[in-house]
Amino acid sequence: MPAVRSAKYVGVGLVVVSAAAFGALGVLARVAYDEGAEPVAVLTFRFGLAAVCFIAVRSLRPSPRPSKRALTGLVAMGGCYLLQSLCYFTAVDHAPPGLVALLLYSYPAIVVAGAALFLGVRLTRTVVVACAVAVLGMMLVVGPSVGSGDAIGIVLGFAAAIVYAVYILVGSRVLEAADALWASTVIMSTAAIGYLAVFTVLTATGNQPALPDSARGWWAIVALALLCTVVAGLAFLAGLARVGPADASTISTVEPVVSVLLSAAVTGEAITGWTVAGGALVLGSVVALSRERTAPLAEPAPPA
Repeated sequence: MPAVRSAKYVGVGLVVVSAAAFGALGVLARVAYDEGAEPVAVLTFRFGLAAVCFIAVRSLRPSPRPSKRALTGLVAMGGCYLLQSLCYFTAVDHAPPGLVALLLYSYPAIVVAGAALFLGVRLTRTVVVACAVAVLGMMLVVGPSVGSGDAIGIVLGFAAAIVYAVYILVGSRVLEAADALWASTVIMSTAAIGYLAVFTVLTATGNQPALPDSARGWWAIVALALLCTVVAGLAFLAGLARVGPADASTISTVEPVVSVLLSAAVTGEAITGWTVAGGALVLGSVVALSRERTAPLAEPAPPA
């Protein structure tokens, strides 16, 4: 029993580390942008470095290769992850990172709606109430920003949540037939190849995405790749194996909290009473949904 309890404590710690690292994504992206970089350039190097690291780790831990059908599904998930990250990182270029992080966490309610419409998942009263609470929370978070210069970021933040919900719905079927490390490696590699292709095409047409013009900007990109993607992803997988998907999803709600606090400290984003109230409602709904067996929220890595 003590060994089991110790393993769970370790798992909780690993998921907290993962969530905190993912929570720094938006702020580090903003640092890179302030140093002259553009989203496509940042994401190309982020996923390129991350893919190399995941391939290396997977080679050290051999496991059965997924079936051709599962690999096709993982590639589709990689395409969703590419689009989702582009929406998220572009949103951070137009709105405060903390606000965007809270918008992204509306994805569980969208997942539940999609699961009910397309996968035949039966909705319980708890799930319906939790979704309604999430919508109310989003209204409180977004309300003060409506009509401001953050409008594009708000739209893209919601778009990121919608795409991530599709990613989760696809993953709820695909991940049943694939090892988690294999899944992460294929997803990251697919995103890396996609961004490299976009970067190459834009460069060939004379529209090369801008790279950082200082060491500070490059360090931010390296941190995005190694800390916020590789370390965060591996820590999440290790924690997930010890605590299970429900607890991992619940603990991962630390992510937007870290993002809001870091954004306030680094970019000066204001934390208003509306933000606190709305964020609390959103995160409370995520916790409730993650405890429901009917809500397909298990994921190979936290969002963004």
